[in-house]
Amino acid sequence: MNERQDGRLRARWRRTPKTVAATAVAFLGTVVLSLAGMVGIGTAAMAAVSGGTVATGYSQTCAIPADGTLLCWGGNASGQLGDGTTTSRTSPVRIGDATNWAGIDAGTSYNCATRTDGTLWCWGSNTRGQLGNGTTTGRKVPTQVGTGTDWASVSAGDSHTCAVTTGGTLWCWGFNRLGQLGTGSGVYYETAPVQVGTATNWASVSTGYAHTCATRTDGTLWCWGDSSAGQLGIGSLAYSITPAQVSGSTWASVTTGYAFSCATKTDRTLWCFGENGYGQLGVSGIYQASPVQVGSVSSWSSVHASFNTACATRTDGTLWCWGNNMASQVGDGTTTNRYVPTQVGTGTTWSSNSSVFYHTCAFRTDASLWCWGYNSAGQLGDGTSTQRSAPAQVSLAS
Repeated sequence: MNERQDGRLRARWRRTPKTVAATAVAFLGTVVLSLAGMVGIGTAAMAAVSGGTVATGYSQTCAIPADGTLLCWGGNASGQLGDGTTTSRTSPVRIGDATNWAGIDAGTSYNCATRTDGTLWCWGSNTRGQLGNGTTTGRKVPTQVGTGTDWASVSAGDSHTCAVTTGGTLWCWGFNRLGQLGTGSGVYYETAPVQVGTATNWASVSTGYAHTCATRTDGTLWCWGDSSAGQLGIGSLAYSITPAQVSGSTWASVTTGYAFSCATKTDRTLWCFGENGYGQLGVSGIYQASPVQVGSVSSWSSVHASFNTACATRTDGTLWCWGNNMASQVGDGTTTNRYVPTQVGTGTTWSSNSSVFYHTCAFRTDASLWCWGYNSAGQLGDGTSTQRSAPAQVSLAS
């Protein structure tokens, strides 16, 4: 999938599950790619804990084990694996020699990652300037974003990227057709980081397909960009080119998918809003333009959304997924879409680190990595291209 967000592309991804599946499979078979999870989209799709960080993009997976190395595998048509080639890999391959990688997030066909020295690096597709290097030229190896050494976290979306600094400022770059950069500018895209407002208390950020959400240290939640399905959570379908506050001041974290968002509160309840055609809100019914609570459980510890699927962990160590399940990315052994959180297996050893798209990967508390779902380009990292309907362990030996 290229990163153009014109009417034809956006319409393609609003089709029925069968049509989406057929389109994706045909495309992937042609370019030998794999479906993976953002965060992406975005991702959001980045999660970090002691023991490892994992990020899944449209066709790739990357992980940072406890030793600080960087490993990537899966589709590589845009150089998104970062190994200097465009060769797909079915098993993890070591990227460079650095051992100080700290966090990573995967976009549609690119990745961005931080190092412990506060530097930020991106690579892969760059058609809309999403790599932040001042150009629209793709990169097949990690390339530093500017010269800053105060980057704290980053989120890679379909074709726009946002990052928070240690000083609490927020910066975005890449595609801006629907105001997803939040800068208030009508510019079509930015090829270098641009600051979002003047606030210095941003805590986290998550980029979706064409919208962005972020939390502040005061517990407030803000979203901007496309709101055609209510994914901004502000009670209307009107898009916003600057951050718009979501009601409440006890928000703890947020994650964004294609056209929906989910967030946790400090009381450990879970809330979602936006499009719900696949059950990605964790409830039945149509889209929701304001946050709706997912069940009545108050023990959620983290949540990660992707294209049209979400996964979350609870404080008891269980892992739950819901939404689009056409490639078994929910991990329940079926391909049935789930409108309520469905437990992955029976284990209670999952960490808060998971990432999902059309395939899902998650760390366990013993630092082992497990993946399942779509696998046409080896994005599960098990050396095959066989789809998995349940978690299979990935060897991270580099």
